[in-house]
This record gives sequence, C-alpha cells and structure tokens, in this order.
Amino acid sequence: MTEAYGQRLGERFRVASAPALVTRARTADIAVTEIRCDNPLPEMSAPIQQEDAFVVGLKLRDFPAHKYWEDGRLTPVCDLRAGEICLHDLKRVPTDLLDKPYHSLAFYLPRAALDAISDDANAPRIRDLSYEPGAGVNDVTISGLGSLLLPALSHPDQANPLFVDHVLLAVGVHIAQTYGGMQPVSRPVRGGLAPWQERRAREFLLANIKRGVALKEVARECGLSVGHFSHAFRRTLGVAPHKWLIEQRVALSKEKLRDGRSSLSDVAAECGFSDQSHLTRVFRQTVGVTPGAWRRGSQAIASEHRNYQDRSKKGIG
Repeated sequence: MTEAYGQRLGERFRVASAPALVTRARTADIAVTEIRCDNPLPEMSAPIQQEDAFVVGLKLRDFPAHKYWEDGRLTPVCDLRAGEICLHDLKRVPTDLLDKPYHSLAFYLPRAALDAISDDANAPRIRDLSYEPGAGVNDVTISGLGSLLLPALSHPDQANPLFVDHVLLAVGVHIAQTYGGMQPVSRPVRGGLAPWQERRAREFLLANIKRGVALKEVARECGLSVGHFSHAFRRTLGVAPHKWLIEQRVALSKEKLRDGRSSLSDVAAECGFSDQSHLTRVFRQTVGVTPGAWRRGSQAIASEHRNYQDRSKKGIG
C-alpha cells in the first residue's frame, strides 16, 4: 500500500483529514490529496515510504522560507508562492519542515501511470522528471487544473467521476510532457487500438506464434471484448488478427528457410503450422511459390551474391 495519497499521506503531514480523489491509468492509480493545517506545531513531516513514484505539490497559500530535504540533504531555502508547484521523487525520501500554516494539493503519479500515459500517447517511456529539488515552479496549467478539483474534494459525493478522471489524467499528461519530455510519435488510428494495446497484441500473438492463441485471450490482454478488439485490430493493422498471425508465420518461415539448416517439416513445426503440407499450402497462397522453390531461389541468389563479391575482390568484372 502506498503512503503517498489519502489519509496515509495526511498522517505524514500531521493532519487529521486528507480528502482524496483517485482515478486509474490502466492498472495504476493517479490521485490528488488536499493537505491543510492552519496551526502547525514546528516539526518535520514523516518520511513517505520509498517507491518509484512522484508527488507534485501545488501550493494554495504562500509558504515562506521553505526548508526541504532529499536523501537527508537540505536544499536551498526558498519562498514558495500560492500557485507554484514543487516536484518530489519518492525514491529520494523527501521531507519538509512544517513550521508555518500550509495548504496544498498533492498529485500522486506512480511510474506505472506515467508508463501507461506514454504508451497511450505512442511515445517512448520517460525516465525521470526534470526538476530542482525544493524549488517552486509557476505552472499555470497545474494551478488551473487543481482549482477545478477543489469543489470535488470538498463535496466528493457530488463530484462527477468522469470529470475527475479527465482532470487527473490531464495532470498526468501535462507532467509527463512538461517535466518528462514525453513526445508522441504519431496519432493512433481513429477507432483502432491504442498504442499500448497494439504493442501488447503484437507481443502476445508473437509469443504464441507456435501454438496459436484464442482471440478472446488476446482481447483480454488488451482489456476489450472480442468484437471490439477484432474491429480495432483490423482498423489499426489493416488485416484481421488471424491474417496478421499467418503473415508473421510466413515471415518467420522465410527466415528458417533462408538459413537452410532445417527440414521443411521442422520449419512447419517451429513456425506454428500443423504439418509440412499446411506450410506448403499457406506459403504458396501468400508468396506464390512453394517453400522448397523459394528456398532454392534464395540460396541461388545468395550464392550469386557471394560469387560477385569474390570477383570484385579479385578485380574481375
């Protein structure tokens, strides 16, 4: 259990009540917690359990002469203004001196949530967030999104769950782009698989290329119904899942045939075909020639290429 949001986080900051809102980024929580104390006793915040996650603190009131430690080292003392944010890496044991009234929103972003955001954006996964420990950053986007969540934190029973999900995911995307350098590679196909779903479907199908796999198993890996998955897969990759798998089997069989060390029956077994005749039938339908003819042609081309290289080395035209 994480200590980085909700009442567990409130206990680290010595407050009795710490209302929180939570959404899911695939399999990981993104959360926001309101932390407020108007009459603090001068003391340190309790250490938060280390984990691969970040907390983004949005200041809702000024906090002058902020004293902050990471990994036991005091960072430069600075004044924090309402509307500014501070970033905290929970692997580095962040702690604060709570010697003045404070009011903040703490956004919890675990590594798994950032990975999910990157995957959905079809972007490389980010490594770390870029920030100066203890320093405030004027981020109007986070400030604006935080203000939208305050009514929901005050009256969670009246909050629209879809609205809360939208705002918290927007916070995660903004942090990933602005401080993690996330750059989408391309836009996903409308009505198709999300980038992470396409990646997972490809990986799962290829991992089971020899034995085959039921469509419902691949759909379950992508969190979709069979019908939705089949339609989205075709929209994204241009062919039905079974057709795509056949194409991959044929491509793999070409690699085995080109190597020349396996019999046709062994190639068939290694590439997921039921037997040699099944390999021959599918290969001919896809490529236009039998596997044996294709291998002989491939070997002849390779031999001619080697002869050409030998003649070139000897200066023979």
